[in-house]
Amino acid sequence: MRAEAAGDPGPWRQQAVLGRGRWDADALRDVVREYALETLADPDTVLVLDETGFLKQGKASCGVHRQSTGSAGKITNCQIGVFAAYASRHGHAFIDRALYLPKTWTSDPARLAAAHVPEGTAFATKPGLALAMIERAMAASVPFSCGRDSERAANPCRHLRGHRHPAARHVGRAHPRRRLPGGAAHGLADG
Repeated sequence: MRAEAAGDPGPWRQQAVLGRGRWDADALRDVVREYALETLADPDTVLVLDETGFLKQGKASCGVHRQSTGSAGKITNCQIGVFAAYASRHGHAFIDRALYLPKTWTSDPARLAAAHVPEGTAFATKPGLALAMIERAMAASVPFSCGRDSERAANPCRHLRGHRHPAARHVGRAHPRRRLPGGAAHGLADG
């Protein structure tokens, strides 16, 4: 679908870039974030934090573990990604991401090495990953309001109380069920 939209006759060129090309994912994240800021910035912009599960077979894919995912509505083999989206009246874009690694992964150095996980990677909860995204956004001077991610989740934005970032004044006042156009956020479990 992506290749078709780009006018390519098949997926091979894009697969080569994504699968065999050498690129810096964090540098690309920063480029996307800057583009989103140029295009979508608005005083009422919200940073939306959410997780999603990617169903997987087997155990070799990085982070795969039997865990709860809203994607399947049950406990199953999956990867969990935590995402930050920048949403305004002008549109929305993903500006950050992190792969959740369960303790079964972070406590197994051989497994981490086999999956090419960078050395020094430690266990972090999903709210902890979301907080790191908030901190990266703040370090990059991303203007945003910060609302609750969901009723069932620990709110990573609560850590902003008393902070000098403009988002801190909105903690606890933003819409608890704010939705991205075309989708609903179900929140971050504490895992």
